[in-house]
Amino acid sequence: MTPQTTPLKLDLKRDERLEVRWQDGHTCVYPIAYLRAHCPCAGCKAEREERLKQAPAKSRLTVLKGDHARPLTAVEAELVGNYALRIEWSDNHGSGIYSFQYLREICPENH
Repeated sequence: MTPQTTPLKLDLKRDERLEVRWQDGHTCVYPIAYLRAHCPCAGCKAEREERLKQAPAKSRLTVLKGDHARPLTAVEAELVGNYALRIEWSDNHGSGIYSFQYLREICPENH
């Protein structure tokens, strides 16, 4: 791991955001809905890619799979080794493992 992909601090506010302070001094703040929409699991990734192929550039509205009867929250989060974070979502989805490298790549300040 590099300083860019080594977190010093992870601060999760379950109904708001995940804030990651990286070893290189940069901080990324990920809104909860943004993190869920960028779930890295194979199913979510394939669905995002398929929608991008089919949808015109201006109508890329993303509808997440799962139970939407209540507001989206991170129900549980756990470290996976020294390289990732797994998040269980209130919409009953939890198979995505967010590697620290992936989190840095999708940092909202970069998009």
